[in-house]
Amino acid sequence: MADPYIQTLLLQSSDDNLFELQAALAIILLVGIELSRQARAHRRNSSRLYLRHPQLLPNPRINTPWQRLYESQDDRAFITTMGFDVETFQYILNSGFELAWDETPIPRADVSTNGAPRIGARSLDAAGALGLVLHYLSSAMLEISLQEIFALVPTTVSCYLKFSQHILLKTLKRIPDAAISFPQGELLKADNERIRARHPRLVGAFGSIDGLALPIQVAEDPEVENATYNGWKSSHFISNVIVFSPRGKWLPIFLFEVRSCHYTQERLRRLS
Repeated sequence: MADPYIQTLLLQSSDDNLFELQAALAIILLVGIELSRQARAHRRNSSRLYLRHPQLLPNPRINTPWQRLYESQDDRAFITTMGFDVETFQYILNSGFELAWDETPIPRADVSTNGAPRIGARSLDAAGALGLVLHYLSSAMLEISLQEIFALVPTTVSCYLKFSQHILLKTLKRIPDAAISFPQGELLKADNERIRARHPRLVGAFGSIDGLALPIQVAEDPEVENATYNGWKSSHFISNVIVFSPRGKWLPIFLFEVRSCHYTQERLRRLS
């Protein structure tokens, strides 16, 4: 039932100003609905930590921290943030990553996968996309840090990361130097001879191993969180083993600890 006070106003109003009164009441009602919606959204999102466009630099391709880093072409900066020097970064980019980024539509529910990609509409070029995924894979930084570095909102960061990881994996599979392999034949024999010169009983060995624990973000799912928790170090890690060659360099072989959790397996694939 309508408020008695409003009913009284309607009864006392003349036909001339009745329409104006009704319009005013409609505006008040709409304003009240909008304020209520905003209040609900604020309560619902009060614990969500992410940045929006007003808190980010206006253009992801101009004067962002990533742009400054990339334009510097400094090996030390590249290795510190992405794990590769400038030459290797460019090698990966030219070995198929840039072509795949430019010619493959980014999968989206509202876009046809058979359509032509709109390169000019993307927030990052191919180098930016490779930089984004290498920043993500080379550290345990939160996605909010990626938002600040690349000036991207959360949905774009998640979309670009998923797509970039997919084409990066396809690119690395086509690069011979990125293949994982064990020494064979004469090379295996020569490695074993080097080892037996110091450890005569190690027949058939071709290298040494060492453990490495890579820190990862804490998952919201309690079961996933427990699967990656290292009680000895009181933090969350993925454990793996690195193999070293007796020739004085490490081999690109990573034997990761196998877990049944899908989330952890996904993280293992990220780091392999």
